[in-house]
Amino acid sequence: MIPYVPGEQPRDRVFVKLNTNENPYAPAPEVAAVFTPSLAEQLRLYPDPNSLELRRAIAGYYGLLPEQIFVGNGSDEVLAFAFQAFFEPDGCFDPSCAVVFPDITYSFYPVYARSGHLNWRTVSLNDDFTVPLDLLGKPSAGIVLANPNAPTGIAAPASSIAWLADQDRDRLIIVDEAYVDFGAESMVSFLGEYDNLLVIQTFSKSRSLAGLRLGFAMGAPELIQGLERIRDSFNSYTVNRLAQAAGKAALTAASWFEETRARIIRSRKRLAQALSERNFEVLPSAANFLFVRHPEKTGEELYLTLKEKGVLVRHFNQPRIHDFLRITVGTDAEIDTLISILDLILV
Repeated sequence: MIPYVPGEQPRDRVFVKLNTNENPYAPAPEVAAVFTPSLAEQLRLYPDPNSLELRRAIAGYYGLLPEQIFVGNGSDEVLAFAFQAFFEPDGCFDPSCAVVFPDITYSFYPVYARSGHLNWRTVSLNDDFTVPLDLLGKPSAGIVLANPNAPTGIAAPASSIAWLADQDRDRLIIVDEAYVDFGAESMVSFLGEYDNLLVIQTFSKSRSLAGLRLGFAMGAPELIQGLERIRDSFNSYTVNRLAQAAGKAALTAASWFEETRARIIRSRKRLAQALSERNFEVLPSAANFLFVRHPEKTGEELYLTLKEKGVLVRHFNQPRIHDFLRITVGTDAEIDTLISILDLILV
């Protein structure tokens, strides 16, 4: 087993924390309002194993049916279930039998593939770090695509992913849309046309609920049934009462959602401009983070120096991206702190 390594969660001192892509703003007031004594009293009871009210709320929000919705303990759990449900372990080892995803993407994908004993392979990102959809379109057992991609933040057009889905309608494409609300095009509107699409989203990022662990999948009812079978084979109660109530409330917070999302997008543009002015290469991002590198400093050097001065960012010691840093878009005050420290480092 080669486990996923999560972003650092500091305990020994206070940092400006820009390393784990959390939303810098508190959840919507509508979410806080659900934490009542009445709900606390209900915690003695098991939650609804099917999260039916939350599934109905998600379905109504996206114009789908409840049977097209699966809810899990964070999108990571939903992704893990999908790898178990839809890809055959110990199958043939021809490239056409492999699950495929980009070489630079969410680093949990190879963890899921290894733990499930799957035949899997990667395709290299283009030189500009965009995803080569034409290479992903070659015969395979399935495709997993983060859009926007992580850690690059670059998004592919929805029409291009639809083209990919059309190449083989018997091949599943899992589209991980954890960051879609910050500027990318969702594939939800294509679900009626392509039953080989499974779209996975989360409440962690754009709705500030990372601490509750709540994610969901949208797709054809047969795909949802497959996820349910995996879940119910080991634990029917993966989503607690608090998370179900908070998720439902979060979907009603339209004003908070739009204002907060727009605020983060504005801050992202401001941070990108400030970094570009300091000679950083900044990849175009449709997420709540930037992927950047500086021509005169290594990624490790910048990461360690920033940490020493009280700012946490994410460094990936991997081929092709070892000189990049992933920087979460924080509050304007946090961005100001980061920039002022960078000005001291880069003199």
